[in-house]
Amino acid sequence: MTEKIKGINLGGWLVLEKWMSPKLFEDVAAEDEYYLAHDLSESEYKARIKVHRSEFITETDFLRISSAGFNLIRIPVPYFIFGDRLPFIGCIEELDRAFNWAEAYGVRILLDLHTAPFSQNAFDNGGLSGVCRWAQMPKEVEFELTVLTRLAERYKNHAALWGIEVINEPITERIWKTMNPQKRYITRDLKLAADSAPISLEFLKEFYKEAYFRLRNILPEETVISFHDGFELHYWKEFFKENDFKNVMLDTHQYVMIAELKGTPQSLEAYKVYLDDLGKQIAEVQKYVPVFVGEWSLFNSYTAGVDTKGGINPTQEEFLDKKTMSKNELAMTYLELWNASVKAWNQGEGHIYWTYKLNIDTVNEPAWYGWDSWDMSRCLINQWVDPMNDIKY
Repeated sequence: MTEKIKGINLGGWLVLEKWMSPKLFEDVAAEDEYYLAHDLSESEYKARIKVHRSEFITETDFLRISSAGFNLIRIPVPYFIFGDRLPFIGCIEELDRAFNWAEAYGVRILLDLHTAPFSQNAFDNGGLSGVCRWAQMPKEVEFELTVLTRLAERYKNHAALWGIEVINEPITERIWKTMNPQKRYITRDLKLAADSAPISLEFLKEFYKEAYFRLRNILPEETVISFHDGFELHYWKEFFKENDFKNVMLDTHQYVMIAELKGTPQSLEAYKVYLDDLGKQIAEVQKYVPVFVGEWSLFNSYTAGVDTKGGINPTQEEFLDKKTMSKNELAMTYLELWNASVKAWNQGEGHIYWTYKLNIDTVNEPAWYGWDSWDMSRCLINQWVDPMNDIKY
């Protein structure tokens, strides 16, 4: 792919997050995918998952994504994708169909191993909230590597495969302190969460090298292998200089809500200043390794009309006294933010939006006002984005 990456994530499909499909979690205490499987009966769990996977993303969505001008789809998959970690249900057949849809409609796929046993970040998107023990468990580290190699063997010759990302958002010390995931996400089992800790950058470097060598022995050289930056964009210069990697990229996730958490004022002008600086940083990293923004969103507290405290959502906290904008003001703000963001991201290899679709009701449930900006399908309809004109950057 010589053109800039202009991609979309299929978040919330094969890896669940409660806030993206709240009704899937109705009548249970579960806040994440791990406990959804444990709180429901086996039959009810299977029924809900089967319906969700078959209806949330379909062939039509791939057609719409392609028609909107996107060229890459990042698909988050769980560590239990092959169905060998009960009680969780595998999803390799759904992924097979996705590859064939992608090929049919002329888009490529970046496979993203999004979760790890006992979690790599303690986030809800890691599948087990408040727990981060994977990196301390050698057998589970090895299991994660086997999932990667099995995926590589299965899709290495598929025309739609663009790349494989070895693990999503491993949490390192700085972001552990900033996000404080064990406070932000409910820890139901204190014994299970015991000894949770951030992942060291030294561990991450060794894991990345091992994953690279195993994957490169399987994958053609034209297939990208990507590494998440562990929320440390500027850490990796020596790592890439010291290792003779072929066709690797660095993935960085950049959200305005995290900038807010770090003190960026909640205003359009402040966001634009932040994005301009970030674009310059990406350009610096681009000098020694191709870098892309694998997750980002228009979501921010300014347009949501309330301080979301770094993206806390209505399943976690009730927000009162929200301010709303007119439709025209909202559209103008989002489009300006889209243009500033894309200009920054294209200082590197490009960008992949989080996410394509949400199952929330912003009309009948006012608490969700503003969260629809996470949903690219709604952004397109509302003309908040202009993906066809990215080329000017």
